[in-house]
Amino acid sequence: MYKRILFKVLGVLALMITGVFLFLYYVTYSEGVRSGELIKFSRKGVIFKTWEGEISQGISGAQIFQFSVLDRDQEVIESLKAAEGQYVKVNYEERFTTFAWWGETKYFITSVEVTDSPHRSKFGGSSP
Repeated sequence: MYKRILFKVLGVLALMITGVFLFLYYVTYSEGVRSGELIKFSRKGVIFKTWEGEISQGISGAQIFQFSVLDRDQEVIESLKAAEGQYVKVNYEERFTTFAWWGETKYFITSVEVTDSPHRSKFGGSSP
């Protein structure tokens, strides 16, 4: 009798843990767009190598948006490699949490577009 109760409790506990893991793995918290100068993009890590980057969103680098890119998004990785130092607009998904094999942040880039900086004038010079 005690074995049956123990197995039921363990089964319910296993289902709950699996449900929480699947929720955290697949559900996004928010989606959005950020833009700024891509100042850093690199692959780093000791056990799990992940793609990490930074976008400067303000003057003098005061506002930095840190993000990760999943290994499966090779097109995004190649676009970001080519765009380093340029003004970019990125679409991202924010997750509830991250896993070591995903990246260091909760923000994951899903697409990238190189654009003109709004700080440059229409005539090619920089703004005052």
